[in-house]
Amino acid sequence: MFSLIEALAGEFQQFAPEMVATPKVSAYRIHRDTRFSKNKSPYKTHVAAVFPHSRLGKHDGAGFYLHIAPTESFVGGGLYMPIPEDLNLVRQRIAGDFQTFTKIIENRNFRKLFGGITGDQLTRVPRGFSASDPAAEYLKYKNFLASRSFSPEVAITPRFYKLVVETFKGMLPFVRFLNEPILQARLVKQRQQALVAF
Repeated sequence: MFSLIEALAGEFQQFAPEMVATPKVSAYRIHRDTRFSKNKSPYKTHVAAVFPHSRLGKHDGAGFYLHIAPTESFVGGGLYMPIPEDLNLVRQRIAGDFQTFTKIIENRNFRKLFGGITGDQLTRVPRGFSASDPAAEYLKYKNFLASRSFSPEVAITPRFYKLVVETFKGMLPFVRFLNEPILQARLVKQRQQALVAF
């Protein structure tokens, strides 16, 4: 996994320099926290890595993700379990620029790779947004994800690396769209804090 992460670090410099790929940040530990679990086996049955934006925390904003398990190889990413403030910013961005969002998720290559987006959804359009908004169905999403699954055997073939890179390249416009309002809000907040400190 460390070798894969380090290879992706070089790859990201070519097409996604804002994304972080280092063993320290990206690799998830292989141990399980068994303190509150009936199952006391110490290890996970999968190995995973996450690739966040360099200006956001490991689990903030949208990023790339992959895991390899005995049952499947999973490659994807997006925005998973965002804090309410960030989720609202993303929804506002989708409602305000639905044409760009649609262009990204309806792109032929995106559809071919991922089929569409997935994620938990509300039953109704969230408060503050109109049910008649053209983006209404997408505003119900609580997570904005896209992914591909492969058989576990694929992970031990030379083509797996190419599939990972192809997947991340294919979802980059999606990830960037989701991150833009979050990054903008963080920048405004930092400026305000700097002015207060001054």
